[in-house]
Amino acid sequence: MKKVAFVCVHNSCRSQMAEAFGRVIGLNVFEVYSAGTEERDQINQDAVRIMKEIGIDMNLSHKPKLLTDIPPVDIVITMGCNVNCPNLPCSHREDWGLDDPSGKSDEDFRYTRDEIKSKVMNLLKRIENGEI
Repeated sequence: MKKVAFVCVHNSCRSQMAEAFGRVIGLNVFEVYSAGTEERDQINQDAVRIMKEIGIDMNLSHKPKLLTDIPPVDIVITMGCNVNCPNLPCSHREDWGLDDPSGKSDEDFRYTRDEIKSKVMNLLKRIENGEI
């Protein structure tokens, strides 16, 4: 089973939403992790609220993690924050180019949430098809 890491600077918003979708959508296809290059005390509460709208509760199981807190992975997905991950080796790396919705409207959060869901579903298909 492939191991996927979603990475952004603070591991508090986009990468956490991607991890949450990965746990639901990719359950039997890939193991999912998220991490950041800098530490935060908690995940973005707007992200928690926006994910809860669609039945995904991130409050109980999600907390910010550093790159050193996750195991070796096969696939690294950066969220679009120009994060350089030299200490995170992998066989496949891509950047999703997502704007950070932190501090923006609920509509911006929903747009980012839905984009992440779509990209995680596409990632699942590519893994299942052996493209990655």
